[in-house]
Amino acid sequence: MKIFKEIALLRTFLGEIRSAGNTVGLVPTMGALHRGHMALIQASKKANSITVATIYVNPTQFNNASDLDKYPRTLDSDLAMLDKHNCDVVFCPTNAEMYEKESIVRFDFHPLDNVMEGKFRPGHFSGVALVVSKLFNIVEPDIAYFGQKDWQQMAVIMRLVDELKFNLIISSVPIVREPDGLAMSSRNRRLTPELRTQAVCIYQALNLAKRDLEKGMSLEAVKKSVKETVERQPDMKLEYFELADRLNLTSVNTVKNGSQAIMCIAAFAGEVRLIDNMFLD
Repeated sequence: MKIFKEIALLRTFLGEIRSAGNTVGLVPTMGALHRGHMALIQASKKANSITVATIYVNPTQFNNASDLDKYPRTLDSDLAMLDKHNCDVVFCPTNAEMYEKESIVRFDFHPLDNVMEGKFRPGHFSGVALVVSKLFNIVEPDIAYFGQKDWQQMAVIMRLVDELKFNLIISSVPIVREPDGLAMSSRNRRLTPELRTQAVCIYQALNLAKRDLEKGMSLEAVKKSVKETVERQPDMKLEYFELADRLNLTSVNTVKNGSQAIMCIAAFAGEVRLIDNMFLD
């Protein structure tokens, strides 16, 4: 496994790889890796000659300085995990390498970025789009892999690729869950054992909401039930639960046969913010 910290050296290496007719898959991450990330690595390895993983905690997508400071950084164990799963290349740049100057570029994805995550984390998706654009330009992948858990991010990135005409394919990999259903997330590392036990209520709330919506219960009643399910736990607090079209993220009120609806949820376990989602087919 080759490790690069400098853009120029990575570009030179990948240029040689592509000139030999090889395809390149990209798995962008912020580190603190888990089995969900490894599912992205495996998906890339099945479809590409070379898989490049990036490890970079991007400051421009954090609207909360405390959240940025607390984000887990576990580079040594991340590299060991990637090596174990036969990742070919890792790019782990410094802030100075990625942002030589303070960035003045801003993205606006209205209405994709002013609902749900965008509503509660202003500027988040502009920062995501900025760093993803940089990584696409640096790596020039044939396919880039992202997890379903961050579905709103997926929608934004798909629009980014379409608008800027990046010559690549975006691939979504299904959510990987713990045995009790909790979606795997780097933030789970910050949960105490007690909070970890309580946090499974997020997955439970999604399953109950899916059942009730498919039975024809009103969205208002479902939202009330979701809130009660989550906040029945003493240290849990619901931030939002939304039913939306999975492609354009506009709100929908009912589930119809053949609809492309998705349920999205965010909740706090103590001070740790967790998100999850579930498709309704």
